[in-house]
Amino acid sequence: MADSAHVAKPLRVLVSEGNSTSAREAVTILGLSGHIVEVCDPSPHALARFSRLVAKFHRCPGLRDDPAGYLGFVEKQLARRFDVLLPIHEQGLLFARVRQRLQDQVGLALPSFESYRTAHSKAGFSRLLDQLGLPQPATQIVKSADELRAEVRFPSVVKTSVGTASRGIWFVRNDADLEDALQELSVKGAFADEVLVQDLVAGATEKAQAVFCRGKLLGFHAYRQIAAGLGGGEAIKQSVSRPVVRTLLATIGENLAWHGALSVDCVLPDDGATPLLIDCNPRLVEPMSAYLAGVDLVGLLLRISRGETPGAAAESRAGVRSHLAMQALIGCASRGATRRDIMRECWRLASGDGPYADSTEELTPLRLDWVSAVPLAMTAMALLAAPRLAVTLARRGFGAHLLDLESIRRIESENFPPAANL
Repeated sequence: MADSAHVAKPLRVLVSEGNSTSAREAVTILGLSGHIVEVCDPSPHALARFSRLVAKFHRCPGLRDDPAGYLGFVEKQLARRFDVLLPIHEQGLLFARVRQRLQDQVGLALPSFESYRTAHSKAGFSRLLDQLGLPQPATQIVKSADELRAEVRFPSVVKTSVGTASRGIWFVRNDADLEDALQELSVKGAFADEVLVQDLVAGATEKAQAVFCRGKLLGFHAYRQIAAGLGGGEAIKQSVSRPVVRTLLATIGENLAWHGALSVDCVLPDDGATPLLIDCNPRLVEPMSAYLAGVDLVGLLLRISRGETPGAAAESRAGVRSHLAMQALIGCASRGATRRDIMRECWRLASGDGPYADSTEELTPLRLDWVSAVPLAMTAMALLAAPRLAVTLARRGFGAHLLDLESIRRIESENFPPAANL
């Protein structure tokens, strides 16, 4: 575990949302480090609300439905003198749009809006990889159903250019899968933007995350998915050493003059070939794995947000296993588990048995933060009552704190933000 000694002078940190797993884990790290944490989120039941480490929770307008209203709300909070604004999720796109004005009020680590938009867009990221000659699966960018039909080859992955938390992804292995994907893409209006079709490569899925200071990589961590939850998210993960991926990520950050946090997903092909980059997130993704492996990327991000230029962090330890109990239970139920199966999984989680041996809970650390037992217990009881609720529970994470195509276009427009927010 990274050093969690209390800081000499606690910082007042405003976290931009509280319903994602990344936000909940960042709250734990911030609280253990002695910082004063406040959280904004439109949901009254956000994960981060159930934490003794949160000093104050603020109900706010949803980023998706009212980006201008959300920005105005955040700026009113900043008037109360915070040290750091932490863009833990897609709110970073909005903050990058008005970066200079926000940096006049608070510590904030973000790249230019253009760089952020490139990393946030799956199509933009794929083009960047082509430009830099970096490895990715064979990829085509299409703008219509006919183009998709012409370019797809089985098996493939179809992705909307905008989407996080495993939204907008279809695994297409035959004509029936393709027609199902096309129907959903049509309902979503996805062809109003770009759609990617990418060869499905057999191999292990891994994620890597880094913190940059003006284009220079200072901290890095990678982990492998050991067991999946619903939607492809990690239920169990293990830290790994990936110098090749570190070099790839450093190249991307240098090219974009990145400032702040940046993460990538990659697949290590079964044939032992070079890791292939498959996605990018302009933020930290579930930073507790790095913290448990000895690297506090959240703390490093705070220092950069405050204008410091710290030295490079030590390498994280490989072989550190961790898990997310809620993801594990929802994933178990989504795969057709019976109530008895779910009870058995609850027992294995509680006793540290089976795949959870020598593994540390990331998301709801009951011994450190007993209030986190509330959402975990509610999830377990709901699944025991009706295992089919797994998909419904997972979709609650796709809330108003996330962006969609329309909200992105509003943020990109020339007249954003409206005069009322200036």
